[in-house]
Amino acid sequence: MKDKVIGFIGTGVMGQGMVSNLLKEGFKVNVHTRTKVKATQLINMGANWMYSVKQLSEKSDIIISMIGTPEDVEAVYFGNDGLIENSKRGTILIDMTTSKPSLAKNIYDVAKVKGIKALDAPVSGGDVGAQNGKLTIMVGGEETSFNEVLPLFQAMGENIRLQGPAGAGQHTKVVNQVSIAPAMIGMIEALVYADKAGLDAELVLKSIGTGAAGSWSLDNYAPRIIKGDFEPGFAIKHFIKDMKIAVESAKELGLTAHGLNLALSMYEELEKEGHGEKGIQALMYYYSRV
Repeated sequence: MKDKVIGFIGTGVMGQGMVSNLLKEGFKVNVHTRTKVKATQLINMGANWMYSVKQLSEKSDIIISMIGTPEDVEAVYFGNDGLIENSKRGTILIDMTTSKPSLAKNIYDVAKVKGIKALDAPVSGGDVGAQNGKLTIMVGGEETSFNEVLPLFQAMGENIRLQGPAGAGQHTKVVNQVSIAPAMIGMIEALVYADKAGLDAELVLKSIGTGAAGSWSLDNYAPRIIKGDFEPGFAIKHFIKDMKIAVESAKELGLTAHGLNLALSMYEELEKEGHGEKGIQALMYYYSRV
C-alpha cells in the first residue's frame, strides 16, 4: 500500500488532521483544495500540491475527498474536469464527505462503468478524532475495495466498519446524526439546569459521565461549553447541512424524525443570528443568547 500515491481533496478542519496522519504513516500524498494557503502546513510536512482536480486524478492511485456539501461532491466527481472522467482505470475513489446516500450510489454506478472503484466512507469524531487518528469510519461499497484501502483507514481512524453496499456508509452517518442532534439538546439543557441549580458543572460531569448519561458528546463538548470555548471542531453550518441530508433521507424512507427536526430548527435560528461558523456546542447560545 505504501507504494500507492494517495490523492486528497479538501484540507479543512477535518482534512488537515487526516492528511497529517497519512503523512506520519509514510504515505505519499497529493493534495488539492480551493485555497492553497489552507494546505501550507501539509505541504511543509511533505504533501505534494496539485493545481487541479484533474491533475490530482492523473497523478494518484487512490483518491480521498473530504469536502463540503453534496453539490461540492457532484462538482468534484462529475464533468470533464472531475475525478471519474480523469482517474485511471483501477483507481479507488473514497468520498469521506457526509453526503447523500443516493449520491454515493450514483458515484459508485458511474465509476464502475469507467473501471473505477468507489467507496463512501463518512466519519464521526470531529476535529479531535481527525487530529488523533481516532475517527469512526462508516464504509459503503465492495468488500474487496474496502480491504485494499483498510491500511489508509487505519491511519485515520480506529473504529472502521464496512456497513454494506454503496450508500450504506452514508446511511450509517445519517443514523449517527439523527442520534446526535436531539442528544445535543439534552446535554445543553442539562448544563443549563446545573447552572440554574447552583451546581459545580465540572463536578456534575464527573458524576454523570460514567453513568447512563455518558456519551462522546458529553465528554468532548460539555467541557468546552463550561470553558466558554465555542470554536468549531464541527461547525454549526456543516451540522445543518448534515441534518438536512438526514431529514431528506428519512423522508425517502417514510420516517418523520421529530427530534431531528426540532434540533434543525434550533440550529437554523442560531445560524440566522450569525453563529454558523461556531462549533455545534454553541447551541448553548440558544438558551443564553450571549
